[in-house]
Amino acid sequence: MDTYDYIVTGAGSAGCVLAARLTESGKYKVLLLEAGGEDKSFWIHTPMGYAKTFVDGRVNWKFESEPEPELNRRTMYQPRGKVLGGTSSINGMIYMRGTGADYDHWRQLGNEGWDYESVLPYFRKAEDNENGANEFHGAGGPLRVSNQPYKWEIAELLIEACKQAGIPFNPDFNGATQEGCGYYQTTTKDKRRWSTAAAYLNAAKKRPNLTIKTLAHATRVLFEGKRAVGVEFLTPRGLETARAGREVIVSGGAYGSPQLLQLSGVGPARHLREMSVDVVHDLPGVGSNLQDHFNTYCTYKISRNLSLNSLQYSFVDRMIAGARYVLTNSGPMTGNGMYVGALIRSDKRLERPDIQLNISCWSTIDRTRDGIISHPFPGISISPVHLRPDGRGSVRLHSNDPLAPPEIRFNFLKSDYDLQALIAGMRAARSIVRQQALQKLIVEETAPGVQVRTDEEMIADIRGRGVSNLHPVGSCGMGQGPQAVVDPRLRVHGIAGLRVVDASVMPSIIAGNTNAPTIMIAEKASDMIQQDTV
Repeated sequence: MDTYDYIVTGAGSAGCVLAARLTESGKYKVLLLEAGGEDKSFWIHTPMGYAKTFVDGRVNWKFESEPEPELNRRTMYQPRGKVLGGTSSINGMIYMRGTGADYDHWRQLGNEGWDYESVLPYFRKAEDNENGANEFHGAGGPLRVSNQPYKWEIAELLIEACKQAGIPFNPDFNGATQEGCGYYQTTTKDKRRWSTAAAYLNAAKKRPNLTIKTLAHATRVLFEGKRAVGVEFLTPRGLETARAGREVIVSGGAYGSPQLLQLSGVGPARHLREMSVDVVHDLPGVGSNLQDHFNTYCTYKISRNLSLNSLQYSFVDRMIAGARYVLTNSGPMTGNGMYVGALIRSDKRLERPDIQLNISCWSTIDRTRDGIISHPFPGISISPVHLRPDGRGSVRLHSNDPLAPPEIRFNFLKSDYDLQALIAGMRAARSIVRQQALQKLIVEETAPGVQVRTDEEMIADIRGRGVSNLHPVGSCGMGQGPQAVVDPRLRVHGIAGLRVVDASVMPSIIAGNTNAPTIMIAEKASDMIQQDTV
């Protein structure tokens, strides 16, 4: 059995950061385990390639939720990264932090050191922003944050329409205020995806004190009494084990981390016994408190070929776009197709935005585990995302087989507020497309369609078409109460030598995309781990 100071299970958005930061000094020997393979796919590194990785089982776990009671018993497709870089290697690359008040709320819940003033230095430490450093942004960090590389006429028109609809222009969603409309920045560098594998791990790979094992699926944390001492993992060669002299750090994400803890005997005792898992420590919160944003789509046929739909229905356009990217590093494949967004309040009485309007230069008929199907004509979409949902779900074991997918339940749309916020978002989307800037461009609303007018009709449409926004967090939440899994230093309650570091530790979901906050969490955790080392 090989021995390391730290073993990190999962080379995703957080795990790559941890592996890089913990090996910087040369003091510690680190093993990084990744169930997937290396990030060699052309489509991973091509920004527009995430339409491919969205359904590619070679780099994607392709999970599915249990049927949702409030969504006509539909299941929610859950693409999650199974590759170096994790979901940062297959996501939409939008760089968004949420609001300062989101983190102040974490502190108000009893999590000392997680207020906005305390976490901002770690956002800045991670960041290499194309626009340079200021009080909100960093320059020179590993994570390149870039402006949109490709100017689309439709994006300019959409911004103008937002302003005409009364949404003020905001040059920086991650600056002094979040509210308004503007252009998204992305985690890309030189017009290529800049995952945490690229940003952190590529340089760290050369260090002799870092061992990276791919195709190494962590199956169980090993314990001596109530102390974590190692990890069992499955490889093509069979079952192997490694010992951790200091700590085991679980970084499997909002689904993988609670699943591994439960497989290891840490979780709700009754559930573990039902799954024939020996209980090491009864910790009811493991797998509870799952949260995710929820969204629906308003799609529109447009009169000119200004969208990305033609990359699917036109062989010529597809070949031209591919040639431009390969030969000149230019054209639509250099971007993520989601150039513009708006943050608004569903109710003017709210203190901060609770709706994010993702405005995309494409429109789709369907997005499932089998593929993304665009309309066979030019189109755009405006997707209202509810950022502060009331619903809370869970992650549990389907069985004690470590290779079986977890049981995922969201409990979406459990409150009237959840529904009313989405209705307000849909009405805001329709207000934008009615503005003068788009009058000559919009041909028709293809979904939900003009026949859907009343609140009741919109609710039925939301239940029938709405989907998870793929931002799961909270299933190993930090705090001090009976449902908390980790303390504010991310140590698992009741177990020595064991931490969880990833999006699962968020006690409440932030108002925005979750990749940047996950990287921040790992940056902060890296410092805490080394400070706690005796």
